[in-house]
Amino acid sequence: MDYTNLGGSGLQVSRIILGCMSYGDSSRGGHGWTLTEEESRPFIRRALDLGITTFDTANVYSIGSSEEIVGRALADFARREEVVIATKVHGVMRPGPNGGGLSRGHIMEQIDASLRRLGTDYVDLYQIHRWDPRVPIEETMEALHDVVRAGKARYIGASSMYAWQFAKAQHTADLGGFTRFVSMQDHYNLLQREEEREMHPLCADQGVGVIPWSPLARGKLTRDWDAATTRSGSDAVLHRLYQQTEDADRAVAAAVASVAESRGVPRAQVALAWVLSKSAVTAPIVGATKLGHLEDAVAATELELTDAEIAALEAPYVPHAIEGF
Repeated sequence: MDYTNLGGSGLQVSRIILGCMSYGDSSRGGHGWTLTEEESRPFIRRALDLGITTFDTANVYSIGSSEEIVGRALADFARREEVVIATKVHGVMRPGPNGGGLSRGHIMEQIDASLRRLGTDYVDLYQIHRWDPRVPIEETMEALHDVVRAGKARYIGASSMYAWQFAKAQHTADLGGFTRFVSMQDHYNLLQREEEREMHPLCADQGVGVIPWSPLARGKLTRDWDAATTRSGSDAVLHRLYQQTEDADRAVAAAVASVAESRGVPRAQVALAWVLSKSAVTAPIVGATKLGHLEDAVAATELELTDAEIAALEAPYVPHAIEGF
């Protein structure tokens, strides 16, 4: 496993980040496809064995139980200083008008709650899960700065927003002398490449690391287009994200299958190798509900696609409406 700095920061992350949304108690706001704690722990242990040191979760994943599972597993399997723990704030965690969002009150409440669930004194990366139009960005950035100053987070990151919003947040940090974002967790894969237009050039210019979510398009790039899984049957987000330009998307998926067949490797390796080939990308966030998913993700870091293969994978793409904000 290779390791690299997260953007211009001094924080080193593994080139594959384990996404932990799939690990959680389904009775606590989870999904039918989430794994129980007993089922989840082997994945976290195997990830560590493979050299994956960076783990991404969120307070809202299964209403806190993902953080609890990840925290307990990492405490049992690793030394705290040797892993990078990333979590997020924004989602609604309790009823009431202040139960979600990016207000100062919610951020201060939720960082303490996340630390309790994770069983740690600090997180390495504290991310805003979405943009909150109801709260002045000055309030959000000052609150995040105070979280860093208090030693509860080492760095801060953002996720899924327009480039102008991200630029505004960074400018606000500069004006106020607040902590800047070091990372952008965005929706990016062979079926959704709109981030290449503005967000990725902005991140490259500003020294911001890009850690894409759903690099395999929620599995659509790893199997035949019409193949069904437990998750695909119940994941409403999947259908919203990848149905708008179905003919073109099918062609992209077919190109992935063709390159994979010619290379003699699983499709997941090809799709991830393409993401990893992009200079703006620091490390994709990969979910795993089968141990083979981890093996494929790590193998993808060693798969170097040719220019011709990359061109073939990209050729069928057509512009998409932005999804995931």
